[in-house]
Amino acid sequence: MAILEEWRKVAYNTETDKKEIQRFWERYFLLEKGVYEKLLEHPDEVVEGTVKELAEKYNLTILEMAGFLDGINESLIEENPIEEMEEDTRVSLAFDKEKLYKNMVDAKAEWLYELPQWEQIFDEDKRHKLYLEQKKANTVVKGDKIYPNDPCPCGSGKKYKKCCGRNK
Repeated sequence: MAILEEWRKVAYNTETDKKEIQRFWERYFLLEKGVYEKLLEHPDEVVEGTVKELAEKYNLTILEMAGFLDGINESLIEENPIEEMEEDTRVSLAFDKEKLYKNMVDAKAEWLYELPQWEQIFDEDKRHKLYLEQKKANTVVKGDKIYPNDPCPCGSGKKYKKCCGRNK
């Protein structure tokens, strides 16, 4: 069984006591924050190695490293083969800074996108701009309601009720 599948069995186990799973996630988020603090200290350094080597480097278990890799994967310059990775699989943590920041905003992970290390990467205006871009990306904008006597949006020049709005 791939280690990511094992991680998901533990992390998303619906039969686990709610308080126990809450403690699990609180602990994991602290570990995750620690890894991001270290990565963001040297954002241009490409960190690579096997899953096991990186777990040891950041004081995580293999499963915790699998969870971290799952979380950062969409923010990487080149995604890792997380679905089939084992502890000896070589992975990279080379991330796209803007994509990582936006994904943290999207995940509502304030404890990550508000890390002081971001201040050395992006100035306040840039962080605010990225924040707004990500928030707007998830906003659904409804078009104006079309009434029967409005011109048809297809461009025919007919009234909507006589064109596309007709019951067929």
